[in-house]
Order: sequence, then C-alpha cells, then structure tokens
Amino acid sequence: MARRLLATASLGAFLALTSFETMLAAPQGAEPAQAAAAAAAAVPRTPWGDPDIAGMYTTDDMRGIPRERPDEFGTRRFLTDAEYQARVKRDAESRAREDGRVGAFRNDVGTRTFRQTSLVIDPPNGRIPALTAEGERRRAARTRGSFGDGPFHTFEDFTLYDRCITRGAVGSFGPAIYGNGSTIVQGPGWVALSYEMVHDTRIIPLDGRPHIASRTRQYMGDARGRWEGDTLVVESANFTNKTAIAGVQHSEDLKLTERIRRVDAETLEYQVTVNDPRTYVAPWTMVLNLIAAPDKGMLPYECHEGNLGLRNILSAERAEDRSLEEDLKKGIVRPRKPVQQPTGEAEQ
Repeated sequence: MARRLLATASLGAFLALTSFETMLAAPQGAEPAQAAAAAAAAVPRTPWGDPDIAGMYTTDDMRGIPRERPDEFGTRRFLTDAEYQARVKRDAESRAREDGRVGAFRNDVGTRTFRQTSLVIDPPNGRIPALTAEGERRRAARTRGSFGDGPFHTFEDFTLYDRCITRGAVGSFGPAIYGNGSTIVQGPGWVALSYEMVHDTRIIPLDGRPHIASRTRQYMGDARGRWEGDTLVVESANFTNKTAIAGVQHSEDLKLTERIRRVDAETLEYQVTVNDPRTYVAPWTMVLNLIAAPDKGMLPYECHEGNLGLRNILSAERAEDRSLEEDLKKGIVRPRKPVQQPTGEAEQ
C-alpha cells in the first residue's frame, strides 16, 4: 500500500506540473480542466493496470455555477477573462463572508473557481431540453414533498429524499448546500461510488456482464461499466420512476451514460448524459468537476435520527384538517393553507 501511495504521489506531482504548463499555453478563456487534457497520458494506474481514479472528492466548487446557462452567454461554454475575474472576485467574497459567519452550514463553499458558464453543456445553448407532454404532466403533478404544498396524507406523499432514502443517481453528485463529498473505490473488475448525503453506494461491475432483467427496477438503476482508454464509462438502466432529475420525476425508460476521467492531479471530470424520451424531447448532458479532498472524510449522514420534517408536516396537516372543519361549521369557506412559501423543487 505504501509503495502504491508513493508511486501515485510521484505521478501526481508530474501530472500537476504538466497540467500547469499546459494551462499556460492554453487559449484565453479556456477551461483549466479541459486545457489539461494533454496531461491525461500520465494518469496513475492501479496495480492491475486500470486508470487510478480512486479517492475522496467534493463538488463544492460547482455550487457557484448555474445548472442551466443564462441567456447572456448564448452558446459559449466558458467565461471570458473579464467574466472569469468577476466570478473569482465573487467567490473570494463568498469565502470571506463564510469565514466570518456562525451557525449551521458554515463554510460549505469551494476553494477553486471554474470558467464553465453552466453545468449543462449539451444542447449547445446550455439549457435542459423541453419536456414532453407526459413530462409536463409529471412536473405539474409534483406538488408533494417538503418543497411542495401537499396535501400530505401519508409518508408516501413525500419524496425519497425527504424520507432519507436516496437523491437519485444524478442528484447524488450535487452540488447542494452541504454534503457534497463522494468516494471512489476501485478493485479488479469493479468500481464503487459512494455519496456523503444519504450514503448511497453504487457497485459497478466492469466485466461485461449484461444488465439484470428489465422487470427488476432500482432507485439508482442497474449500472454496467467499462474503460474506454482512460475514461470510465458507466451505462445505467432499469430505473424506477420514483426519483427526479432537476426537479422533474423521470420515467422508467431513463438511461444514463456517465463518463469519469482524470484531467489533472486534483480533478476528475464527471459527465452525465440523460436520455429519457418519455420526459424530454432530446437527450442532454451535464459536466461537473470532482475536486480531490484527500485530507477530508465523509461525515455520517444520520438523516433519520433528526428527520422531524415528515412528522411535523403531517401533524400540521391534521391540525389544518381540524381547522378547516371548524371554519366550515362557522360558514367560513377558505382554501387550505400551504405548508410553506414556495421555495422551488428539491432535487433528488
């Protein structure tokens, strides 16, 4: 183990130097992680010869990048130098503000600034494609969960995220307000992805076995992986229709293609293509940078132990039922009070 760590450290140092030199020669406005692609030839290897992508990572640095591209950037994937400097200044101000803040979720910010104008990179306009008619109906019906207005009759009226079950295969990489850590573990013929929030773990075989029978559905899908050069390609199918992507519940026809590759000593590029013809009129692709965090560990996510949201919302709804009945006896007819002010959809 010590020999492997030393070898990886030596290669990592070379990779970092090569990456820096490549970045200096890159065109103005190029994304540093993309500019380092030439350094990928030096990626460290596992003892059995696969590209070594194992480690602890975080997507905290992605929190300042919008999921969909603002109209002002058109089809530009990266910021100009001036735009990038403005974002660097904004991120520095956010970090300084976090350093002086007290209370929960303090310092849940990244340490690096990237040039992406949006997480979505395809279609070229950086916008998630339009929903199909079925997808629109599914979005319109999604009023449940602690970010919806109910009504809430049972625990099944809450999302799987509310119930501490899963955030889904896409949502688990975040970035969210906290819990953006992930761990990648490798073994001969296998890769495992573990997420800090909710603590899902996906076990991905690399031996070419077929998918399980289509009648067997899983929240995180059925994943099968392979190496294409130095890129790990993971194809997942057999999803349920119980989780959501970007706030919209997908169908059972969802298929995901994920690509993970090392671009420098500290960065993995994670790319996911969402293909669900029953929900979206076209496939779409999103890219996140996973930043190495070797000095950190994933914190316990003791969700159920402090999950009072479901109990409190359900008890408040029963109190509202009684209040509506009492008002009706007095001749007062009014709409049901919402659980909360609208705050948008929680992504699973």
